[in-house]
Amino acid sequence: MTNPLPNLDASLIQPIAGDDDQHKPRILLLYGSTRARSFSRLLVEEAARLLEHFGAQTRIFNPSGLPLPDDAPSDHPKVQELLELMQWSEGQVWCSPERHGAMSAVFKAQIDWVPLALGAVRPTQGKTLAVMQVSGGSQSFNVVNQLRVLGRWMRMFTIPNQSSVPKAFLEFDEGNRMKPSSLYDRVVDVMEELVKFTLLLRERPDLVDRYSERKESAEELTQRVNQRSI
Repeated sequence: MTNPLPNLDASLIQPIAGDDDQHKPRILLLYGSTRARSFSRLLVEEAARLLEHFGAQTRIFNPSGLPLPDDAPSDHPKVQELLELMQWSEGQVWCSPERHGAMSAVFKAQIDWVPLALGAVRPTQGKTLAVMQVSGGSQSFNVVNQLRVLGRWMRMFTIPNQSSVPKAFLEFDEGNRMKPSSLYDRVVDVMEELVKFTLLLRERPDLVDRYSERKESAEELTQRVNQRSI
C-alpha cells in the first residue's frame, strides 16, 4: 500500500514551506503500549509513513524499558533518549490506547519524565502536537481530550484535527498496515495538517513568550545586579 490515496499530494505543502527552510520538519511520535502487537504503535507507524510522504523527518520513541517517573535517576539511558528526542523535535504525535476511560500509564509516564524546563528552555514549549487514540470497543474521545489538556499544560500548539480509531483490532491487516477506510482518511488529514502547522509555527518561541515571565526574569536580573553592587 505504497500509494493508498490518489490525492495524497505532498506538493500541496510546498507553498507553506517556502524556499528559506533549511531542513525538513522534525516530528517525534509517542505511543502508549508495550504489547507485542500494540495498536497505538501500529497507528503511530502508519502516521510516520504519512509524515515522511509529506516531507517530514520522523523519530518513534519505544517506551519499553523506560522506568517509572522518579523511580530512576534522570541520567537513565531511556530517559536521556526521550529528552534528547523532545529537544530535537519541532512537532509531535501522541497516541495512546484508552484504558479505563483514560490514557495509559505507559503513555503518561513518558510525559511525566519531561521537566518543565531544561536549563532555561522548556523542551515542549511552542512545538506543534497532533493527538490520536485507539480503543478496543466503540469510538471514544476520552483520551484525545485528555491529551489536549496535557498538551496545553506543556505549552504546545495542538492542531484542530484529531484521530480516534475504535475497534482497532479490526483496522489493521496481517501485515500490520491500516486498512483503507474513513478512519484511515482521517489519519491522513491529521498528519497533513500537522506538517502544515509545524512549518508555519516552528522556530517561533515568541508566540508563547509570556509577559509575566519576562517581568519575573527582569526582576530577578535587577536583584542580581543590585546584590553585586552592594
